[in-house]
Amino acid sequence: MSSIRNESDRPRLYAGDGDRLLEADRNSDRIVLLPSNDPRHANVGGGEIRIQWGQSLLRDVLAGRYRTVVCGINDTSNTAGIIGTLLEMVSTSQWNVDSATSYAKVFQDAIALHDRHDNEPYVLKFDLDSLLVLAILRPHGKEHFTLTDLERGFRTVSKMLEGRHDRQPVASVCFLGAHSNRLLTKDGYEPPFELVLKSMYNAGYRGDVYPSLAMWNSAPTGVFATYPFPESLDRMREGSS
Repeated sequence: MSSIRNESDRPRLYAGDGDRLLEADRNSDRIVLLPSNDPRHANVGGGEIRIQWGQSLLRDVLAGRYRTVVCGINDTSNTAGIIGTLLEMVSTSQWNVDSATSYAKVFQDAIALHDRHDNEPYVLKFDLDSLLVLAILRPHGKEHFTLTDLERGFRTVSKMLEGRHDRQPVASVCFLGAHSNRLLTKDGYEPPFELVLKSMYNAGYRGDVYPSLAMWNSAPTGVFATYPFPESLDRMREGSS
């Protein structure tokens, strides 16, 4: 009787037969969202990165939900990158992918002219009036970002966002599944999403992150909507229950 009562008390998600009709199968892209903490407990100001599973970054930008977006850029070609899409779709933008790439090259050349060899990933600002794009510049001579590049870049991004309420809320791409500005380990593979989030978090970033489309088909592996992940995950990895 207890199980029957619990089942009947479970909130319905959809009207009519929607709950039954929308039961997921393995033929559809799907995620299993796990609760990471008690939603009744919250800290003022927030201390987590929100992960926007199942949402479209471009659609949310067009809807005006963000004032700042973080992505990558390089000084050779960004035609397949999200930076070009962002610049083209904002009607108030005077930039396009070619002019942005040229600007990145001029910036890289200026760094080389002044004999800067720190190899830091600088952050370029593109003010589109209604939207600010903070583009982490891929270090000169590298064909991809590394996790070290990402963390250094996000340290600069975090400084540019600190105390700037006019630049909030902010969202970032996850840098996974990219074409123009890939993120790879020294072995030539993409790192786990958790390590990407860890790099952003350690750098002081506390905005939103949008997973890549390929990650929308993560089931049956469960996912969390915030980072840091709950301590129970580490205990399970260590063999504890």
